[in-house]
Amino acid sequence: MKLISYQYNGKQSYGAVLGDRVLDLGEVYGARAPDLKAFIAADLFADAASKAGATKATLPLAEVTLLPVIPNPGKIFCIGLNYGEHIRETGKEVTEKPVIFLRVADSQAAHGEDIVRPRVSERLDYEGEIAVVIGKGGRHISEADSWSHIAGYSCYNDGSVRDWQVHTSQWAPGKNFWKTGGFGPWMVTADEIAPDQKMTLVTRLNGQELQRATTDMMVHSIPRQIAYISAFVPLEAGDVIVTGTPGGVGNKRTPQVFMKPGDICEIEVDAIGVLRNGIRDE
Repeated sequence: MKLISYQYNGKQSYGAVLGDRVLDLGEVYGARAPDLKAFIAADLFADAASKAGATKATLPLAEVTLLPVIPNPGKIFCIGLNYGEHIRETGKEVTEKPVIFLRVADSQAAHGEDIVRPRVSERLDYEGEIAVVIGKGGRHISEADSWSHIAGYSCYNDGSVRDWQVHTSQWAPGKNFWKTGGFGPWMVTADEIAPDQKMTLVTRLNGQELQRATTDMMVHSIPRQIAYISAFVPLEAGDVIVTGTPGGVGNKRTPQVFMKPGDICEIEVDAIGVLRNGIRDE
């Protein structure tokens, strides 16, 4: 299934995308699961799949306003320096453990929504990534068990304000400006993507391909990321892990390439779809 969070006629809900229409699962499950995070926590996937096959989807997909896939994640973990080419272009070294920083929910933008270049900087960079949404929570999850803890996958643009990122050794300011991180368009449920399936990730800016990689090129695999993170904090349903960007970021190009108002940035993952965001000034 493809699951979305959205707004329609002033009401926030979530649903299953069935062709060009949406089955409103928020209406189906009501108080039992008022949002997609609660739906994931209640493990309603099988029940929803049966309803999707038997219930007519009534909302036109083109008429809903998408929200970030998980609008209210408890935690967003981002993995830095996780592809060899990106490590080399930054002049860094491969680390034994994953490099991790956090994003906040307010930093996210939905598919079709403009990413906002902040008034204090013109160095807004793209970072195409694959997001993992946690389904079954847990602590000290082993790599072998990690696949069973994944609810699904989405596309992510870890938009980065580069000058603010390097003000100090801590990256958080440059990674958390309001509405700089694209997340969408939907979550493809884990049953649609095999464990360790090789996915291809591509970033395009105004139609020009700037990044391309496959998930087998990750330094720290998705199972390793889940195992490492769950060793220091319990993972919960709806938590998001953004798994790292490949080489080709704008900050390391000659000449440098930064996103500016009027640009269109697309993050495509072959097994998921295309996340598309325009760029505007704050």
